[in-house]
Amino acid sequence: MNKRRKRHKPEQIFRKRRDTDAMLNAGKGLASML
Repeated sequence: MNKRRKRHKPEQIFRKRRDTDAMLNAGKGLASML
């Protein structure tokens, strides 16, 4: 039984990375993002 993984488009990954970078720069910790 193979569970199909959800594929993320490069744009989605890039947007998420940019959002997390912005949060980190704003002084939020990693724990608040997870």
